Amino acid sequence: MAKWASDKKETEMMRVWKQMYKAKNVQIYSRDAIEKLLHEEKTNLDKVAVISFYDPPSRRGVDKDYKPVDYFGKANRLFQIPLHDIDIEILADFDLTYETYLPEVDKLAEFIYAAKSDKLDIICQCEYGQSRSAGCAAAIREHFNSDGIKVFADYRYYPNQLVYNKVYDALEEHIKRRTERKADNC
Repeated sequence: MAKWASDKKETEMMRVWKQMYKAKNVQIYSRDAIEKLLHEEKTNLDKVAVISFYDPPSRRGVDKDYKPVDYFGKANRLFQIPLHDIDIEILADFDLTYETYLPEVDKLAEFIYAAKSDKLDIICQCEYGQSRSAGCAAAIREHFNSDGIKVFADYRYYPNQLVYNKVYDALEEHIKRRTERKADNC
């Protein structure tokens, strides 16, 4: 009985934490759209945290001159991630497993919670603004608002399932650890 009461209290604390950090504004951008925005003189990303996915070098032939989007002088909060836009079926073709795909995910969860704590909007950006960024945005919205399905239902996006699951699971684990620490201090 005491364990159940503890679990119920922990679940309630997790709900309260999520409500505090409700994801009010999570936007999805392509490389072209964000570069246009960055070149506008009045662009100010002071109240925005940016999560930028870019193609890592690979044996499949990414252009040698390819570089991630340059946010220098525009974004104060930036988390850039080199990440293949692939499905689970071909992870092995890239010498990856589910566990080794997106190894930065725990740090990304911390970055997202820090941004929400500071009441920042979040921009998720990838090459075409359809897959990796959409998967990340859907996970954030699902975790905080329980409405990530809206991203999946929008015909403009094809959320990457690996990104979605890895980010969502990391956010859930982050809040669980945070709640456990809080409960231990009570």
